[in-house]
Amino acid sequence: MSAACDDAVRLRLHLRYADFALDVQADLPGRRVSALFGPSGSGKTTCLRAIAGLQRAPGGYVQVNGEVWQDDARGLFVPTHLRSLGYVFQEASLFAHLTVAQNIAYGLARVPPRQRRVSLTQAVELLGLAHLMQRRPATLSGGERQRVGMARALATSPRILLMDEPLAALDAGRKAEILPYLERLHGELDIPMLYVSHAPDEVARLADYLVLLDAGKVVASGATFDLMTRLDLPLAHGDAAGAVITATVERHEADYHLTLAHFGGGQLCVPRQATAPGQTLRIRIQARDVSLTLERQSGTSVLNILPARIVALADDSPGQVMVRLDAGGSPLLARITRKSAEGLALAVGQPVFAQVKGVAILG
Repeated sequence: MSAACDDAVRLRLHLRYADFALDVQADLPGRRVSALFGPSGSGKTTCLRAIAGLQRAPGGYVQVNGEVWQDDARGLFVPTHLRSLGYVFQEASLFAHLTVAQNIAYGLARVPPRQRRVSLTQAVELLGLAHLMQRRPATLSGGERQRVGMARALATSPRILLMDEPLAALDAGRKAEILPYLERLHGELDIPMLYVSHAPDEVARLADYLVLLDAGKVVASGATFDLMTRLDLPLAHGDAAGAVITATVERHEADYHLTLAHFGGGQLCVPRQATAPGQTLRIRIQARDVSLTLERQSGTSVLNILPARIVALADDSPGQVMVRLDAGGSPLLARITRKSAEGLALAVGQPVFAQVKGVAILG
């Protein structure tokens, strides 16, 4: 195992089966959350297994923040039990006969004291488990079990945290319960997290960097907010297409139960948030909730009207056009009818006003 000053996760993975081939080359940020996104069978889980050493990619290369775990060109392959990683599966697979505290401590015991970078207390606090420590897995909800599984993975003080669709087995209520804890990990941990998902909303809420996979190959990679609005990619099409904006809370209007937040493209009114002025919000704006006008409208109930410039147009579903906009440096999408696009004579470079009818607060 070798180390160097290289703040990145570098992957060169090639695997061939009778009916599937994985060919992934990617350099991911060495901090915060990167997501592997794609349809079922695109190779997301296979990538995680190769990073973990559970599946060897012949001729492969895996490096995590300067530590090389596989370099077949030099005959180097570090076995899984010697790789400093945490792995969270769709099912937590806790030890039924142990309490929550004992399950988490099981992960901690694997790490020599001098190598511990995440304390038991920190893992418990980050996942909100203090009141559950004496409970056994059979008495926990699905969301609680997953949080215990995450705390157990964190307790190993990993150099990288691998998450394989950790919310896939949960219903909408349990997902809503656990997402804020994942955001805390995103904001407070100084280790890279590689998150596998096929749910656009999870990716929009958590990921800073995105790798799109299809049929075992990397279709595109880059900043999440950019890739979600690129009209040459599938994420920017269909009814679920949308953009994510990071805005700073300016003030609250208590009488109207609204929060005002600003970003490079202007100001947004959103439902009242507990977020303090000066802090940031991730705001998702779906393309179907954006209409376009050539002049700023008055006498309208729409509160959010943003000046923007058309960057690109592309066909969407039959009779629909997707328009990519630049709003003060932030990308937006508008999904409008072809008739409207032709009636307004929309063209690349044209200034317009984007009327935002609805927003979703992601955190």
